[in-house]
Order: sequence, then structure tokens, then C-alpha cells
Amino acid sequence: MFFKSSFLFALLLLSIKVSSQTTYPKITGYFGIMHPIVTFSSDETSVNFRDYYAVGFPTGINIWKNEKIGFSFEMVPNIKDDNGTSKVTNLLFHPGVLVALGNGYTFAGRAAFESGGRYGFTPVFNKRFYKTNSCSYYAAVPLPVRFGNDHPCTFTIGFQFGIAF
Repeated sequence: MFFKSSFLFALLLLSIKVSSQTTYPKITGYFGIMHPIVTFSSDETSVNFRDYYAVGFPTGINIWKNEKIGFSFEMVPNIKDDNGTSKVTNLLFHPGVLVALGNGYTFAGRAAFESGGRYGFTPVFNKRFYKTNSCSYYAAVPLPVRFGNDHPCTFTIGFQFGIAF
């Protein structure tokens, strides 16, 4: 009996066609590197690479409902080196809606909740610039707007690049 059921199970496994996911919902993952370029507030304008060095590592999962719209769950640890001292300054929880714009362009409208007490939203404009059978490479322009924690409102222009799979 055991042999017969094992044989049927093995036969079933061999008959399953293995291919890339083309049905929806479609799940993809990604990892990137994000550099804030300049941050504006009512108090000051600060420039990355000049006043300090800051970098974020966006890591996430996209769940595409269909070829046009999806949901994204992203976490971003941020590191800052200021006057020779580096540390993790923040962890960003960054859920959002994805809208495919065509020709490799995607818009992500994200809510933003930072472990440092700030919150806001981030529109992100993304372009896939190279695709292989197993992954895609992309560049993006995130535009974070943040409020709260007794700081003035800030607006940042950033540059991000990464790999999706």
C-alpha cells in the first residue's frame, strides 16, 4: 500500500510543469539601495554626501492583483554617518499601492511610518531598465514627505536602484 501511494505521489510530482509565475495574484520581491540627495524644511536645506552620508536599504514584496495594480510591503533600514560616527537611525515601515504605467514604468504611492516617530507619505516613480529571465534591474526616484515628532515638515528627493526577482 505504501509503495503504491508513494508511486502515485511521485508520478504526480513529475507531471507538474515548473515555470515562472504568470497568473495573478503575482508575487515579486526586491532589494535596493536608496540615497537621499537633498532634504528641504523650513529650518534648513541639507545635502547628502556634503553634510553627512545617509543610505537606506529598501527590501520588499509586491503582490500584483493584475497587470495594472498591486500592493507593496516594504521595510527600509536607514544608516547615517555623521562626523565619523555611523548608526542605524531609523526603520521605515512603507506599505503602498502599485500602479503599472506601461513601458517598464511604475508608480508607488506609499504611506510612511518611521521608528523615529515621524510619519508621512512617499510617491515613488520607478523604471525597469534591464530584464532577464530571472530578475529585473530598476531605478527609482522616491519623494518622501514627513511630519511629526516636533520637527518641521520635510521634503526629500532621493535616488534608488535595485534588483527585483
